[in-house]
Amino acid sequence: MRQSMLTDEQAKFLREEKEALAEIRLALAEIDVPREALDTLQEAILQLDELFLLVIVGEFNAGKSALVNALLGEKVLPEGATPTTSRVTLVKWGEQVAQHPVDENFAIYTYPLPLLKELNIVDTPGTNAVIRQHERLTNEYVPRSDLVLFTTSADHPMTESERQFLERILAWGKKVVFVLNKADIIESEAALREIQTFVLKHAATVLGDAPEFFPVSARLAQRSLSEPDPEQRKRLREASRLDDLDQYITATLDDTTRLQLKFNNPLGVAENLVTQAGKTIHDQSEDIKEDQKTAAALETTISDYERDLQSELAPRLAEVENILYKLEQRGLDFFDNTMRLTNIQELMRGDKVRAEFEKKVLADVPKQIEEQVQRLIDWLVQRDLQEWQRVMTYVQRRQAINIDQIVGAGIEPREVRRRELIDSMGKTVQRIVDTYDRDKEASELAAHVETAVAQTALLEVSAVGLGALVTAAVLSSSLDITGILAAGTLAILGIFVIPYKRKQAKDNFKEKMINLRTRLLDTLTTQFTKESQNAVTRLKDGVMPYVRYVRSERERIEKGEAILSRLRQRLSALRAQSQAVIGK
Repeated sequence: MRQSMLTDEQAKFLREEKEALAEIRLALAEIDVPREALDTLQEAILQLDELFLLVIVGEFNAGKSALVNALLGEKVLPEGATPTTSRVTLVKWGEQVAQHPVDENFAIYTYPLPLLKELNIVDTPGTNAVIRQHERLTNEYVPRSDLVLFTTSADHPMTESERQFLERILAWGKKVVFVLNKADIIESEAALREIQTFVLKHAATVLGDAPEFFPVSARLAQRSLSEPDPEQRKRLREASRLDDLDQYITATLDDTTRLQLKFNNPLGVAENLVTQAGKTIHDQSEDIKEDQKTAAALETTISDYERDLQSELAPRLAEVENILYKLEQRGLDFFDNTMRLTNIQELMRGDKVRAEFEKKVLADVPKQIEEQVQRLIDWLVQRDLQEWQRVMTYVQRRQAINIDQIVGAGIEPREVRRRELIDSMGKTVQRIVDTYDRDKEASELAAHVETAVAQTALLEVSAVGLGALVTAAVLSSSLDITGILAAGTLAILGIFVIPYKRKQAKDNFKEKMINLRTRLLDTLTTQFTKESQNAVTRLKDGVMPYVRYVRSERERIEKGEAILSRLRQRLSALRAQSQAVIGK
């Protein structure tokens, strides 16, 4: 048999195909193709390592091992008068000559013969043993075989056990060729024809048609290999009749259609897996569309809420600032109207001036600020509740769709996880909305604001309530500018002191009011921004596990779609290359 069944170009493609399919298998594993499917592809890839498979079957002592050696042109398997093959033996290429027992019924022989890189041979025990024990042969190797050499011996052709085994493998529809070994012991051509008729008659009753029939002598073929005389070697080879069988095997295995099937079979398996994976990912993409809509709506709602809080907070705080601006202007007017030479007697009475200051300047500013801040608190609390209610609407709508979907056995873990997240988010949102206490939320928020204002060191006193804090802060800014002129001083220097003191009082008051207004507004802005962010964060925490899951699923699906697109292109290129190297 020749050294290679493939051309150089075909052998090169075979190597490239195996490498490409191995990479495709890894890519499919990356997108969670089921293990069973990956194993199917792996088996198809491994079959490329035994591109052609020849199975030798027959009775004990039919000379099956000798026939294998004769076909390979090397003594690969042991031979002998007693049964030498007690188990199914796979002969394949290996860097070293070695025997690798797998179990008591199966072994692997490796041999560094180039032909074995493309052709694997399965040698078997006698058919009696095969029928009783060796299910691996009929269930694994015969179905994958390209050709079954049914070897019978010239000294006891077509035994009952051989006929029974022929029936056993008939269901696989494999091409069976009959080899009559030990033909050299037949004395005449007439006797050979008689044996051939006998064998083909019984074979035809099982197969339906008479199979190809080759009488050979493995013994003479092997003797020719070691014969030094060329003429004698040629005569022995011709007498062995092995060339006819050799040429038939080569022509059968070298058939273009067969080779095309060999190259394309694993490509077909891979394409089928890619198609199935594509359908799975498509279904997952369709399934997650409603989740994407819900997640997008939730993210948009939260984003709009966050933006609205930021945009509405400033004008609402500006109302507080306006109250303080008006207070400042009244204070300046108070100093202009009060600190006059004609009002010296009043100025000497600090308590009365302070009382007038509180009445005309401070007035109801603390109450106004408290009310404005309370309106801001109520707005923030109400918006918080509204957003939770809006989120609950989206979640309930998604839950309703989820319930409408058919629920049955065999739900995938990924689907289970999705439903768990939807239900968990729904319960969280529902609980918050049902237990939302606006009064409690507003009270806690007001306490946070008061604490924040008190901690800014606007004043040195202890006060209760935001209004009291503002009152103390405003009054403390005017302590040094009311009731500070002694009667004696006014009597002697009043005409000169009062205008100066009035300007000094106004400047000091203005400076301190700017400081008060800035620090109070900064504190309120910081605190309400913090509270707004807390509200947004709490909302995000309630829905983000679900949103992140949907986002990661979408990314996984898009990644899978991209991988499958590349695999389709690669498989298409491999199939085109396969057709080119085979000539179709």
